[in-house]
Amino acid sequence: MGWYIVFGVLFVVPLWQMVPNYRLPQWAALIALIPFGIFVLLWVMAFRDKITIPGIDK
Repeated sequence: MGWYIVFGVLFVVPLWQMVPNYRLPQWAALIALIPFGIFVLLWVMAFRDKITIPGIDK
């Protein structure tokens, strides 16, 4: 259980700083805490210029 917290902090803290560069809200970094959520977040960040997110893109 303790390792989950350590890895969560190691992923969320840098992502918290990076997601605004991809026009995503900072709370989106918390998706990394969900198992395999980091892969979804990285995919969205990689293809951010090709997709639109309702409510965020205007």
